[in-house]
This record gives sequence, C-alpha cells and structure tokens, in this order.
Amino acid sequence: MHPYRRIVEDVRRRIEAGELRPGDRVPSARQITHEWGVAIATATKAHATLREEGLTVARPGVGTVVAGPAPRRDHELTRERIVAAAVAIADREGMAELSMRHIASSLGVSTMSLYRHIPGKEELTLAMIDAAMAGIRLPARYPPGGWRAALEICSRMEWATFQRHPWLAPTMSITRPQLAPAAMRLTEWVLGVFDGTRLTQSERMYVQILLFTFVRGVASALEPEAEAIQESGLTNDQWVDAQTSTFLATMDAENMSHFRELTAQPFDFDLDKLFEFGLARLLDGLTPYVSSRS
Repeated sequence: MHPYRRIVEDVRRRIEAGELRPGDRVPSARQITHEWGVAIATATKAHATLREEGLTVARPGVGTVVAGPAPRRDHELTRERIVAAAVAIADREGMAELSMRHIASSLGVSTMSLYRHIPGKEELTLAMIDAAMAGIRLPARYPPGGWRAALEICSRMEWATFQRHPWLAPTMSITRPQLAPAAMRLTEWVLGVFDGTRLTQSERMYVQILLFTFVRGVASALEPEAEAIQESGLTNDQWVDAQTSTFLATMDAENMSHFRELTAQPFDFDLDKLFEFGLARLLDGLTPYVSSRS
C-alpha cells in the first residue's frame, strides 16, 4: 500500500471510530510529515484523496476538517459509474490500490451495492479494459498509405491509450486474452488491413499479436515508473543522477569500453523514443515479408 493510502486509511479509521468528529480538524500536511515520516508531496496527496472521497472539506480560516459520512447515493448507481470510478482510481493510484471498498468510498455508496451491478473483480477488470480500449477511435476507412500507414495509426493510438491508463498494459493478457469487445474490434480492424495481400488470416493474426505485444511491452514500464516516482519522490532524471557515481565506478572496474563510448555521446532514454524506434524497425522488417506475399 502506498504511504499516502496508509495515511488516508488511518484517518478514515479515526473518523469511523469517533476519534475525529464532523467539524474536527484533521492533521495538517506539515503534521502528517512529522507523524508518518513522509514527504510533503505524500501528505498533500493524502489530503487531496481525503477530500475526493468525501471525508474532509477545506474551510477558509479553519483548515481541513472532517466532513462527516459521505452521502449515500445507491439509487443513482449504474454499472457505467462503477467502471468509470474504477478506471479513475486505477489511473491515479494503480491497480494495486483498486478494491470494491475503495470504489464504493469514492462513489459514496455501500460496498455491497456494487455487487448488484458487477459480480466481482474479474468482471470489473474486463469492463475496465473494454472502457479503456473503447477510447481508441480507429477510422472507418483505411488510410491511403496501405497496411503500413494503417498499422502506424493503430499502434500510436494504442500507445497513447496505454499512456492515459498506465495500469492497462500489465493487466491485459496475451496468452489468455480478456474478451473485451473494444479490443476485439481493434483486432478485427487490423486483420482487414491486409485485404488485397495474400496473407492468410493466421499470418495477419500473428502480425497483430507481434505489434500489440511490442506496444504493450514498452507500456508495461509506465505503471512501475509512476509508482517508483511516487514512492521515492525522485523523477527519473533525479534517480539517474543519484546512480551516476555507482554506474561509472562499475563501468571502470569492469572495463566496459562500449559503455564508456556510450557515455561520451548524448543518449536520451525516453519511452516515447523507444516506442517510435521499435515500431519503425518492426514495420521495416514486415515490409519485405508482406511484399513477398502480395
């Protein structure tokens, strides 16, 4: 559990136990840093989450106080609202922090009321994947550039979707794919890209799996990266700077000449650049293969 989440749950426990009553001030961000031993950014995120979940409100001249129990809105609950809330939590905090209780708290309803719309976690995950993939709006007609231009469009849309939803890539399975209608429509679109070639449906499917696996593989770094930044309080550049002396010492001790040559020239490791580089090389490799089957 993330440090800010532990703070939220502790404050929630105090409210439920009556230790903190409506109108009582909750610990300030500065007090939280001392009491829990966390960075000010973590304390600020805990305060923001408490407000989002309806547990606290900010009162000018007073500070952050207990708002009282969140209003119950079970009668307004729908499957779509539950899925949207789950996606928002996963986008913000990661799948590890997602639970039915957390979703219910964010919606201001009882946990049991969710199960009237979604039976369990497996069904919820499938609905979340489908909702996220539905954001990919592929053109009704294939672009004039042929199969390569079409695959570029599709791959970049997938990459953008994975960036919006960092939890999505590690959640989706290749060997046991979740049968999300939106994902199946995307695959159907890719299979049709090769109409006019002599590629069999099996070969087309292999191409689709190959490209999707590449995009998903690069995107699988997004959620761990976000978690590492959140937990350490260091950006990627700051973390690299902190490791520089150890890296250089290891490089010299092991006489790594290629690493030494690499450090002597500019090298910017960026996931967007890695995605574009890999996509271009994959499509370059597919070109003679598809041409030979046309």
